[in-house]
Amino acid sequence: MRSARGSWRALGIVRVLLRHRLDALLEGTAVGGWLWLLKPITRRASATDLPRGQRLRLALQELGPIFVKFGQVLSTRRDLLPPDMAEELSLLQDRVAPFPGEVARARVEAGLGRPIETLFTDFENTPLASASIAQVHAARLHDGREVVVKVLRPGIRQRIRDDIALLRTLAALADRHHPSAEKIRAQEVVSEIESTLYAELDLQREGANGSLMRRTWAGSDELYVPEVFWTHSSESVLTMERVRGIPSDDVEALDAAGIDRKALAARGVRVFYTQVFRDNFFHADAHAGNIWVDLDPARKDNPRFIAIDFGIVGQLTRRDQYYLAENFMAIFQRDYRRIAELHVEAGWMPATVRIDELEAATRAVCEPYFTRPLSEISLGEVLVKLFKTAQRYELTLQPQLILLQKTLLNIEGVGRLLDPKLDIWAEARPVLEKILRERYSPATLGNEFRKRLPELITHAPDMPRLVHEFLSQQVRGEHSLRMRSEDLAELARISRAGQRQTVYAILGTGLMIVAAVLYALEAGGPQFMGIPAAAAIAGLGAFGAFLAAWPRR
Repeated sequence: MRSARGSWRALGIVRVLLRHRLDALLEGTAVGGWLWLLKPITRRASATDLPRGQRLRLALQELGPIFVKFGQVLSTRRDLLPPDMAEELSLLQDRVAPFPGEVARARVEAGLGRPIETLFTDFENTPLASASIAQVHAARLHDGREVVVKVLRPGIRQRIRDDIALLRTLAALADRHHPSAEKIRAQEVVSEIESTLYAELDLQREGANGSLMRRTWAGSDELYVPEVFWTHSSESVLTMERVRGIPSDDVEALDAAGIDRKALAARGVRVFYTQVFRDNFFHADAHAGNIWVDLDPARKDNPRFIAIDFGIVGQLTRRDQYYLAENFMAIFQRDYRRIAELHVEAGWMPATVRIDELEAATRAVCEPYFTRPLSEISLGEVLVKLFKTAQRYELTLQPQLILLQKTLLNIEGVGRLLDPKLDIWAEARPVLEKILRERYSPATLGNEFRKRLPELITHAPDMPRLVHEFLSQQVRGEHSLRMRSEDLAELARISRAGQRQTVYAILGTGLMIVAAVLYALEAGGPQFMGIPAAAAIAGLGAFGAFLAAWPRR
């Protein structure tokens, strides 16, 4: 039953792609060769003369909320998408029709195990906001404090499971048939989307993210994070302090409130770099809807940001954090040789790459930017182009680095909207220099050594014995070498795939013969476009079997 539902859903996706004239995305694949069968029964959308990125955005919106979320996550993968598509997908709005307030009340009671009257003195049935994963309601605690209650949509877990399973199937087809499968790495993209969606399903995890960020920025004049009420939160319900502010892209409202936009823009850049390199914990969904500006009249000349929605946060390994900071400093100093060396030292690129070639490619990316005024230079754009250039040399990027790149572009976009003449480099460089001085100062290194000293002392007695055993094995020639044959594993995989393809090919041939016989004999029963339904079902089954039997490239 689930397989049949998935097949119809896949057919519906292809029809939506055809409606928006996006069949070119499937050219060169096995599916693309069969699209002509669906074109006669697919009505074109009225706006097919729009750019392809816009048509893709409209198609994802038509497919539903999970595919909107898929598009948002995919927009962060600028290493895979053309710029026009990435820009359009970043505009996707995660807004869907709300579910009834009575259902939300029931889900809050089920999630917290108490009647709504014992939890809140007031709970508004009309939601403040509704998205694909959850919706938010205003409420009031018994002590009078205003809060917002975030509750998961009913049935969302099952829907995500079904759509992820379908995306896995489509990714397998892309891996098998797409000419650029190795570059696209479809299964990795789906895994990233799956990880992001399941992380957003755990509201307790989101609350923990917000709680940590609030503690990190406690008492700050630059960023305010609302309080989490753990007594009123669980995996499916999150209750937080209600805050009020102006979305950071609402320039007219900011001007009307008398906010110093230049000071605000500079502060936003400093907050981001501090989160990444001081805290190693940054808000990774930092669009204007999640970053507000405090409305307190006393803060007109000293504006403060308010962060909300902590479903997606980013962290880097200490190694990546160090090398990224060093890369930024090398970019500031236009030291292209150092940038090339750092990419290799970090393990982002193979050690076999020629440093002089990578240096020349880096210079070609960066030099055109330095001919512009500093206020027009985007560090995010430089980073995106550096990563794209390095892909030619087998660049290996971790998902968190891609998340950082996307967040940096968001922050710079908001900063330039607030202050078109913002010199991002001038604001970021002092922050980086200060953090690096503190991070790698003798005092900090001494503290790190003291923290690890008990571990070193614990293992110290074993060291002489381990060294003696190793040297003895070398002298006697008894050291062991463990090997795993990748070639044998690959041959076994090819053999299994060949057997499976043979079975599917035989099945497809049989079903095709059945379909032809039923059509020729004009089998009775219901019909679909003049074709007996039984023959049509057999033909679709044959089509599916032939697709499964199609050899990998």
